Amino acid sequence: MRKKLQGVLAVGTLLLMSSSLIFAADKPATGKFNWKRYAGEQITVYMVEHQTSQSIVKKLNEFEKLTGIKVNTQITPEANYFDQVSNALSSRSGTPDLFMSGAYQLWDYYTAGNVEPLDTYLTNSSLTNSGYDVGDFVQSAFNALKWDGIDGHAVGTGKQLGIPLGMELYMLGYNKRAFAKAGIAKAPETYDELLADCDKLQGWNGPGSYAIAVRGARDWGTIHPGYMSTYVNFGAKDFVVENGKLVSKVNSPESVKMNTFFIDMVKRGGSPQWSSQYWYMCLADFGAGKAAMIFDASNCMCQVDFQKMAEAGNIGYTTMPVAKKGDKFNSNFWTWSMAMNANSKHKGAAWTFLQYFSSKDFLRYSSVVANNMDPTRTSVYKDPGFKAKIDKLPGWYDAWQKTVPTTTIQFTPQKAFFQTTYEWSATLQDLVAGGKYRSVQEGLDALKKLQDSLVQ
Repeated sequence: MRKKLQGVLAVGTLLLMSSSLIFAADKPATGKFNWKRYAGEQITVYMVEHQTSQSIVKKLNEFEKLTGIKVNTQITPEANYFDQVSNALSSRSGTPDLFMSGAYQLWDYYTAGNVEPLDTYLTNSSLTNSGYDVGDFVQSAFNALKWDGIDGHAVGTGKQLGIPLGMELYMLGYNKRAFAKAGIAKAPETYDELLADCDKLQGWNGPGSYAIAVRGARDWGTIHPGYMSTYVNFGAKDFVVENGKLVSKVNSPESVKMNTFFIDMVKRGGSPQWSSQYWYMCLADFGAGKAAMIFDASNCMCQVDFQKMAEAGNIGYTTMPVAKKGDKFNSNFWTWSMAMNANSKHKGAAWTFLQYFSSKDFLRYSSVVANNMDPTRTSVYKDPGFKAKIDKLPGWYDAWQKTVPTTTIQFTPQKAFFQTTYEWSATLQDLVAGGKYRSVQEGLDALKKLQDSLVQ
C-alpha cells in the first residue's frame, strides 16, 4: 500500500510540475496571447553548430525586442554537443531551458524525466499565437517527435517531445561528369544497377577517387542514414516485441541479404578510408570530385552547391536505389528539433522562444534567406523564393517529393539506441574488413546476442 501511495504522489507531483506554467499565480496563462507576457525573464538555449543555429542567432535581437526575453546561447560542435546536453540535463538544475536534439536522443532524455511534453502549450491559445498553425508542419517530421515512452512502441503517438526546425531524408547524389566519363547514361534506380555502376566508377578521377561515399565510422551515425533506409527497403527490422520483451532481429534472413549487398557495395565502390568516414568527409569527397556518388542526407548534400565546391556545377540528385523499379522509397528520417527541459524554471519564456523560432515566418527566412535545408513547414516549399533556390539543385525537389510520403523514423524506439547502434556499426566494420567471422550470418548472430543483452 505504501508503494502504491508513493506512486500516486509521484504522478501527482509530475502533473503539478507540468501544469505550473498554466496555473502560475504571478503570470497566469489566460486571456489573449501576448508576446510580452514573459518580458524580463532570461533563458539559456543549447544549440549544435549547424545552419539551423546560425539562422536563429541572426534573429535573436529581433526576438528579444519583440518579447523582452533575454536569451543566452551556447553553441557547440556536434562531436561534443550531446555529451554536454546529457550532463546538463542529468544535473536537474534547469539549465538549459531549451536544447536542440534529434528524436533518438529524446527517447533517452524523456524516459529519464528530462523532457517537457509540449502538448499543453500547443493547445493553449493564451500561450500560442493564433497564426502558429501546427497543420503547416510536414506531418511526418512533426509526428516523428511524438512517442509514448514505451520501448518497442513506434513514433507517431504519445507526447509531443519537440518541434522540428530542420529535417533530412536520404537520397542519392551523383556527378554528371563522372557518369559521362564512364559511359553511364542515367543514375541507378535499383541495387543491381548501383553495383554495376560502382564497378565502372571506381577510380574514375584518378588515384584515390571512388564510386560512392557512404558513412562507415564506428558510430551510431553510420547506421541511421543510407544504411537504415536500405535495411528497411529489404524488409528487415531492427527489433520486435515478443512475449513482452524487445528482441533484436538483425540476424534475420532479410538483414543477412541486405548486409551482404551493402558489404559488396562498399568493397566494390567505397572509399579506401570507408571505416573512418563521417558525413562531412563523405560530403567533402563528393564535392571535391573524389566520390562519383553519395548516398546520404538531403540536407547536407545541398551544401555541395551552396559552398561552391569544385564539382558544384556537375551535381544531380535522384531517389535512393530500391530492389526493383516501382518499390517505395522507405527513407529513414532525422530532424533537428528543439525540446524543453522538464526542469526549466522559465517554461513560459522558453515556449515563447520555441514558437517564434519554429514559426512560418522564421522558418521561411531560415531556408530562403539563410541556409537551413530542408524546411519543416509545407508553406516554405510552396514559397517562390524557396523554389528559385531549389531550382539550382537539379532533381533534388523531385527526389524529395517522391521520398517524403513514405519517410519516417525506421528504428524501433528504445532507450539503448546508442549502445545498440554503436555495436551495429562495429560489426559492420568487422564484416567489411573480413577475418573475424566466417560469414555474414555468423557476424549478425553475434550482434543479435549483444543487442539483446543491451536492451534487457
